[in-house]
Amino acid sequence: MCTGGIENSLNTNTMAKIIETENNVINQIGVGTEITGDVSTNGDIRFDGVLIGNLKTKGKVVIGETGSVKGEINCKNSVVEGKVEGKISVGELLTLKATSTLTGDIVTRRLAIEPGAKFSGNCSMTAEMVPNGYKDTERPAEEVKKPK
Repeated sequence: MCTGGIENSLNTNTMAKIIETENNVINQIGVGTEITGDVSTNGDIRFDGVLIGNLKTKGKVVIGETGSVKGEINCKNSVVEGKVEGKISVGELLTLKATSTLTGDIVTRRLAIEPGAKFSGNCSMTAEMVPNGYKDTERPAEEVKKPK
């Protein structure tokens, strides 16, 4: 279920599909579908279409080979086969497949990169994820407040 400020520029050739399974929702954005705006869900989501905006989920994000996201992604696990432009924050495992292109920053606990994957940006691997993407001991110097 996609919620948030979604401004639809959907191609009617392929509409978003929602498949419900036992206590789990899997959202699928098909080839030819374009979404401009932020998407938020509690379940897993697969993008084979285009998202221009931010994506936030408590589940897994899969960006298929034809999928493209231009914006920030925040999720528990992710597999990227397509194109991502922007920061991606993953609580557990981020997998970049051989067909993937990622331009932007990565914050994750674990990272797997297949030969052939393209990545340009910074990567920060942390033992714990916090909302701003840093543990207290890893914040950039300008963000750390000095005691008075």
